[in-house]
Amino acid sequence: MAQVDTSLFKPELVFFGFEASDEWDFFAKMSEKLQQMGYVKESWLDAIETRERNFPTGLQFETVGVAIPHVDPENIVKPYIAVIKPKEPIDFAPMADMIDHPVKAEFIMNLGLLAHAEDQVAVLQAMMGIFMDEDATKEIMAQDTPGGIIEAITKRC
Repeated sequence: MAQVDTSLFKPELVFFGFEASDEWDFFAKMSEKLQQMGYVKESWLDAIETRERNFPTGLQFETVGVAIPHVDPENIVKPYIAVIKPKEPIDFAPMADMIDHPVKAEFIMNLGLLAHAEDQVAVLQAMMGIFMDEDATKEIMAQDTPGGIIEAITKRC
């Protein structure tokens, strides 16, 4: 599996019961949180909305809908990987028009990487591999603590 910098997963960046009416509301709320925490620049919100319109990140796996939104490094203050389990699934447009309806994302992983695009691709590939594994997905989705969800993800990276 691809090498992922597991130090980017931090309990402060795990959000359970996150409420948002749609992906745009999600981005606005995440922008506010991530700016307050010192992870992203003010430009992050416009950048992630533009990128998501051009390159949607919703992925429908066998047992779960996932979104992996990310943005270019110039909008990031310090690298991070945020993990979000929303209270209710949030509709995201499907990646590469893989399906003809929105993905109801029950799990969102927001990547804020400073490294080259190849590193983003490696992380995306690693996460896709994890969510293609039904047992891994069940274990991750069953977690209800920041430490538990981080451990369930990072032991597979």
